[in-house]
Amino acid sequence: MCKYTGSVPELPEVEALALDLKGRLTDRPITRVDLAAFSALKTFDPPLQALHGTLVEDVTRHGKFLDITASGLHLIVHLARAGWIRWRDDVPKLPARPNSKNPLAARVVLDEDPQTDGGSGLTPGLDITEAGTKKSLAIYVVRDPLEVEGIARLGPDPLDESFTIEVLDQILQDAGRAQIKGVLRHQGTIAGIGNAYSDELLHAARMSPFKPANSLSDAELQTLYDAIRNVLGDAVARSRGLAASELKGEKKSNLAVHGRTGEKCPVCGDTVREVSFADSSLQYCATCQTGGKPLADRRLSRLLK
Repeated sequence: MCKYTGSVPELPEVEALALDLKGRLTDRPITRVDLAAFSALKTFDPPLQALHGTLVEDVTRHGKFLDITASGLHLIVHLARAGWIRWRDDVPKLPARPNSKNPLAARVVLDEDPQTDGGSGLTPGLDITEAGTKKSLAIYVVRDPLEVEGIARLGPDPLDESFTIEVLDQILQDAGRAQIKGVLRHQGTIAGIGNAYSDELLHAARMSPFKPANSLSDAELQTLYDAIRNVLGDAVARSRGLAASELKGEKKSNLAVHGRTGEKCPVCGDTVREVSFADSSLQYCATCQTGGKPLADRRLSRLLK
């Protein structure tokens, strides 16, 4: 059994997940899809049952959306904050049932393939699950990925050849005085970068997360562009080909500042600091990114009053 888990999946992890699932699913028939969390399914036409009896043709991604293509239909999954996918060599014989205490959102059941499964009689499949009480995982069945509003609104993919430094410059200029971290992680501006990798690439670029987007010099623009391509490109290269169970550890072990509050910066040795928000936080190195000046943590300041 393999499990895809860890912090919020971003471009590198979803890329690796798509590649791994492509190897497992391509040319496999889908017997059925069981829905255990009705709120997770965001579409009704085509119905979920339209996937029954289809043949998986490909598995790709759009930003942080996973796309399983089967006989011309698209099963789209957005894992949100706490979702993951578990490969099962043998799924239970009975269909999955709704259960508020069970993290299972949906199950994709595959036909047994005697050549692949050795005639074992096992029924392989995927469990799509979501931990916690805040349910944000989303599942779509569509004829065209662009029918999913989140995909239709995606900005350019930062690892695509069309994502040039001129494209990045225009994005930043259009954002005006908005804080650069928020611009980088906004999916309608640039696809696939989330909280973790925006921290990482800004650290690599030695740039404050609060820096106004349109204030970069030509040299800073080049540095940021290189950081985006290198940080994400290296993460994709490290993740590609890994077993699903290794994705979480690989990501965490290679993060320089994100999730490392109180630890030493691997570049300068200063203490990694944090700024907290209502439902998230960012991490940074003051020496590397803000000229040694700590950023104000307004939530902490209010608690101290």
